[in-house]
Amino acid sequence: MTKITDLDVFILRGPADDRPHWVSNFIVPTANEILVRLRTDDGVEGFGLATSYTNAEPILGVFRSGIGERIIGANPLQPERLYKDIFSLTSQRLAHEKGWGREALVRISAAVDVACWDIMGKVANLPLYQILGGYRDKVPCYVTCAYYRDGKDLAELRDEMEALKAQGHKGFKAKVGGMSLAEDMERLAVVREVIGDDNEMMVDVNRAWDLETATEGARLLEPLRPLWLEEPVRWEDDRRELKLLSQRTSIPLSAGESELTSYGCRALLEEQAIQILQFDVTMFGGFTEGRKMAALCDLNHVQVTPHHDCFIHAQLVASTPAGCFVEAFTDPERDPLQAELYENPPKIADGWLTLNDAPGLGLTLSERTVEKYGTRVI
Repeated sequence: MTKITDLDVFILRGPADDRPHWVSNFIVPTANEILVRLRTDDGVEGFGLATSYTNAEPILGVFRSGIGERIIGANPLQPERLYKDIFSLTSQRLAHEKGWGREALVRISAAVDVACWDIMGKVANLPLYQILGGYRDKVPCYVTCAYYRDGKDLAELRDEMEALKAQGHKGFKAKVGGMSLAEDMERLAVVREVIGDDNEMMVDVNRAWDLETATEGARLLEPLRPLWLEEPVRWEDDRRELKLLSQRTSIPLSAGESELTSYGCRALLEEQAIQILQFDVTMFGGFTEGRKMAALCDLNHVQVTPHHDCFIHAQLVASTPAGCFVEAFTDPERDPLQAELYENPPKIADGWLTLNDAPGLGLTLSERTVEKYGTRVI
C-alpha cells in the first residue's frame, strides 16, 4: 500500500503593499497561503494550497501541535478517507483538547486533499482534469480588477483597464460596494467603456449591500450588461436574500466562496438562489468535495466558476460540462504567487487558459519562489 512518508508545510506571504488593494470592506493580502507538500514511500510528491484571508497562525498552530501524525502513514490514493479523517476532527473532543479551531481544520483538510489528488494523477500518469471527467483541455479565464486603492481616481482606473485589455483579456471582474451606488456606477461605466461591448464584465460586491441597496444596484447595473453579480448581499441572511434578489433582477447571481463547507454551497443550490457557484477548493473541500459540488451544479443547471487559484481550479472546471470560468490575477502587485510560484504556469491568452498535459496538477513549484516568500512551519 502506498503511504505518505514526509510532510512539509510552509506559509507563503507576499510583500507589504504600500497601496493596499481594497474590496468593499476589507484589504486583500498579496499572498497568505499554506503550502503542503507530501511525499510517498514510492518517491512521488504532491502539493496543495490552503488560502486564508485572515490570520493564518491558527492554521499553522495545528500543524505545529501534531496533526501531521494523522497524515504520515496514510494512503494518498484514498483521498476520500484521509479528507474525512481530518475534517471529522471538527466534531471531536480531540480538537478542543488540542486547541484546533474548526476553520483551521477545514483549511488543512483542503490543502492535504489537493496534494493527495496531485499524487493520484502522477501515479496514474494523467492530468487531474482527465481523471475527474476530461470534458475539455482549456477553460475561459477572466481577470479580477478595479480594486479600490488610496488615491485611485477614474483616470487611474481607466489606465488599469486599458492595460488589462491590451494583455488580451476577454472577461473583467470589477469590485464595487465600497462607495455610494452613484460613484460605483460611474466607475463601472468607465470599465464598460474601456473594455467595449464585445467583452464580458462581471461585478463583485463582496457582500457589502443590504437587500434594498442590492435591488437598486442591480437595477442600475442592467444597462451595463454584467455577466453576473457576485455576492451582492451581506452575510447574515445571504442565502434567503440572494433568492429574493434573484426574483427582482434578470442579472445572474453568484456566490459560494465565503461558505465554510460544501454543505453551505449545497444550501445555496437548494434555495435556488444563484446561477453560478464559486466555491474554492483551497479554502474548503479540496477536490474530494469540489468534484461533488461540480456534479451538483451540473445536475441543477448551475455553472461552476471557482474563486481564486486559477491554475489549480482549472483542473476541476475543465473536467465538467458545468465548468464556466476560472479567476486570474495578472497583476503581480496584487498576487505575486500567480506570477512566480510555478516554473510552468499554464498559458493564458485571448481569454482562455490552456491546461498543461503533465500528470496531476501539472504544475512544478518554483523552489526559488518558495524560498522567497515561504517560511517553513514543519
